Amino acid sequence: MKKKIFKTGVALFLALLVSLQIAQAQSSDFKTGKSLDLFHNILREVAVFYVDTVQIGELVDAAIVHMLEELDPYTEFIPEEENESIELMTTGSYGGVGATIRKPKGVVFWEPYENYPAAKAGIVQGDEILEIDGVSTSGLTVDQCSSAMKGKPGTEVSFKIKKVKTGDVVDLTLRRERIHFSDIAWHGMLQEGIGYIRISGFTQGGSIELRRAFQELKSTGNLSSLILDLRGNGGGLLDEAVNMLGLFLPRGTEVVSARGRYPQQDVTYKTKEEPLDPNIPIVVLVNRGSASSAEILAGAIQDLDRGLVMGTRTFGKGLVQAIRPLNYNARLKITTAKYYIPSGRCVQAIDYSHRNDDGSVGAIPDSLIKEFKTKNGRSVFDGGGITPDEKIEAVGYSRMAIELISRDFIWDFAVKYLIHHDSIAPPEQFALTDSEYDDFIAFVEQGEFDGRSATQLLLEQLLTTAKRENYDSLVVKQLSDFIEITTGDTSRELLRHKAEIKRLIEEEICCIFFYQKGRIRSMLRNDIQVDKAIEVLLDPQKYKKLLFPQTK
Repeated sequence: MKKKIFKTGVALFLALLVSLQIAQAQSSDFKTGKSLDLFHNILREVAVFYVDTVQIGELVDAAIVHMLEELDPYTEFIPEEENESIELMTTGSYGGVGATIRKPKGVVFWEPYENYPAAKAGIVQGDEILEIDGVSTSGLTVDQCSSAMKGKPGTEVSFKIKKVKTGDVVDLTLRRERIHFSDIAWHGMLQEGIGYIRISGFTQGGSIELRRAFQELKSTGNLSSLILDLRGNGGGLLDEAVNMLGLFLPRGTEVVSARGRYPQQDVTYKTKEEPLDPNIPIVVLVNRGSASSAEILAGAIQDLDRGLVMGTRTFGKGLVQAIRPLNYNARLKITTAKYYIPSGRCVQAIDYSHRNDDGSVGAIPDSLIKEFKTKNGRSVFDGGGITPDEKIEAVGYSRMAIELISRDFIWDFAVKYLIHHDSIAPPEQFALTDSEYDDFIAFVEQGEFDGRSATQLLLEQLLTTAKRENYDSLVVKQLSDFIEITTGDTSRELLRHKAEIKRLIEEEICCIFFYQKGRIRSMLRNDIQVDKAIEVLLDPQKYKKLLFPQTK
């Protein structure tokens, strides 16, 4: 009898549980239906009764965008006309002539890409585009011009161009190609057997490109250690990050897992192939521009004690996005899971409110940080991003340098330099002479340039506030006198920042003559984070267990 009563009780409990679940589902469905019905009613009322004519499609698009912004910064609606951005994001490719453009006054070529149609046709930075396919560019935006230049590979596009070096107007017809941005921005040998590979993204085939670059370095015969540079790498395809890790980790090594709303959708990722070199000492360079897949690669290397991570804390994006098809050829890029690296920690920043202006991880309260252990028992922590094993701050830019870059003074001078020079020394050797830097000073003084330092700006703001709040005249006078003392003429300030600005000009000129690889090769000469990585690899005693994983 008791057994029967017990069974009856269990049955009633289960029935009640199912009823509650059904009721909750019905309640949820009702709320969803109610919200959609209200939205439709409001839209209809606005369309019929609003005082002015409204663009319903634009209103709906805006509503969708704002709705998704409430979720996270990475979930977004992609309308049909922006589908090309999906291809570029996943494959690093598009159909075009291989160049970026800008519009300071007229529309000009800003950067032709090496070995693509524009560069092969002799187009250089500063060449002005007068017409595209017979249409004048004078009334077009940069986006409109860029769209006109893109198209299906194999098709043709015609230009009327004013050459920056000669002033001649020429007609050119270019055949579009599939333009692919390699994930390997540059690779080469630095010194004492130290190889260097800068990884700029994670698109389809990126791991194959890394394999090829590593094999080329190894073919030199003296490769003894490796620097993988992930600074400024915003991430990309997870599978490519896993495959890249597989070049340096034993086959079958778990490197990352993705956990979503439903356990049955969780996925664990392991390396699939035998490694190229599981023992070579590796230093991974990161900064707060290193995000997503870049953080997975760096975090797995750190958690598995496979190498040394150096630089500054990474961005803190550990969210998985999937691209879902919608009606009318639109797409939804939606966050479906979070990444967890081998120690069990998530690289996603815990709180979006603790972010820097660029979105990277800001201050994190100690109470929100948890401790985890690496493969060999070292302590690592979550809270957002990857904290390097060796923190090395990069040198920041002065306000003077930022102003010169943002106002195009450095780019304009580099183009002017191109006009008067047919060639320069290799990027590792090229240097601006003192006389040429004097020419730059004169060039800047001829333009409208705000050479005030950050200190001067703050003092001027303080003086304005003091006057507005009726401070004593003596305070106002002292502030005014201090501003006068700290104020220097433009030429003096340019000389004070000569070393920094001279490097930036040299990098820009090297980019013009040797493309982006030239810029990187020039930058490496004055890169304190790379210098520190080289120093550690030449004297690895402090990090011997990380740099030599075969050491017991």
